[in-house]
Amino acid sequence: MITTPKGLRLHIGIFGRTNVGKSSLINKITGQKVSIVSDVAGTTTDLVEKAMEILPIGPVLFLDTAGLGDFSTLGKEREKVTLKALDRCDVAFLILEPNKFTDYEKNLITLFEKKKIPYAFIINKVDLEKPKKEFLEKLEKYKVPILHLSAEKDSQEKILNEIKHVLIKITPEEFLKTPPLIGDLIRPGGIVVLVVPIDLQAPKGRLILPQVQTIRDALDNDAICVIVKERELPYLLNKLNYDVDLVVCDSQVVLKVNSDVPNHIPLTTFSILMSRIKGDIVEFAKGLSKIKHLKEKDKILIAESCTHHAIEDDIGRVKIPRWLKQYTGLYNLEFNVYAGKNYPENLKEYSLVIHCGGCTLNRREMLSRIEKAKEANVPITNYGMVISLTQGVIERVLKPFPLALKAFLEEEKKEDKKPIYFGEVM
Repeated sequence: MITTPKGLRLHIGIFGRTNVGKSSLINKITGQKVSIVSDVAGTTTDLVEKAMEILPIGPVLFLDTAGLGDFSTLGKEREKVTLKALDRCDVAFLILEPNKFTDYEKNLITLFEKKKIPYAFIINKVDLEKPKKEFLEKLEKYKVPILHLSAEKDSQEKILNEIKHVLIKITPEEFLKTPPLIGDLIRPGGIVVLVVPIDLQAPKGRLILPQVQTIRDALDNDAICVIVKERELPYLLNKLNYDVDLVVCDSQVVLKVNSDVPNHIPLTTFSILMSRIKGDIVEFAKGLSKIKHLKEKDKILIAESCTHHAIEDDIGRVKIPRWLKQYTGLYNLEFNVYAGKNYPENLKEYSLVIHCGGCTLNRREMLSRIEKAKEANVPITNYGMVISLTQGVIERVLKPFPLALKAFLEEEKKEDKKPIYFGEVM
């Protein structure tokens, strides 16, 4: 991502009057002193750029602009440079001091709206002065996100997390780039085998959306796609002389498929593939490591993006709870299911969120759900990952995604240093 050309990065403009703390904020976000900071108003004279990566949005370029409101000759020149930066912005943050809202801010907002630049307010220096009700009401009329921060007192992690949450809301869709489904895992002319069980949960006369999407992505990448049920897989692999680029299976048969597929052939599940294109596979992998520290009576949220008629052996309502109890030895865990567009506001009461593949959500909505869980300090993971963990094959199915596997293993090391609660044993 460091070598990503500037033109392919999300350009984030930082605007505001002189001495509102724009440069201090940039320095805190990046963790580097890329902008000169001084109590003297108007220290920043030219446009300062800082490239970095903000996951899961990707590569971004911050534009630290000179402050407005300086009436000197030099100030007018700085203002020209600042306003010219608007032509490069994809999104903008307008930095404010508590209880100060002048014609400069109003003029900038007019320019944002005229140029159709999505924007948000950041009220800085809230450690020095609290925003008054009248001031906040004035800002709320613009119906854009409002952040309350202190570049001086808040940690880099806090500021980054809050800015990231807003960016997910306001960033144009084309910058929320969807990772490939399997296109980067197979070669043109290569073979991908999809293992699709036909059981009670299989819809009559059709395949489910993740399976269809995987077929289409294989074809789009000039690969050969072969579909088989789990019972016929060994025969098929033998027929193909084990010359296969990738095997993708339904999570519910991952244990059997793992035993049938030689280790030199990459293996993963449909649900894990969906976690990458719809959400943040690295964040899901991190959340998975928290399972070993669940305790009796902990509440777990099962989040489904679609609504369907639950059958007798439903994956989210029956199988995952059963497998998780068996894996942890905790038989008094409490599971709450939220389906469709429902997503609880009271996430803090949960110890873990287990989310489906999210095939009916757009990527922005899934990323927003992940950020809400992080804000509540609740780990979030994915159906396919949980099932693979309980079946003892998690490292195998994450291996095609090195960053996710690395994140999982690193979090596992951290968690290993904490006391583990399995059943009644500490």
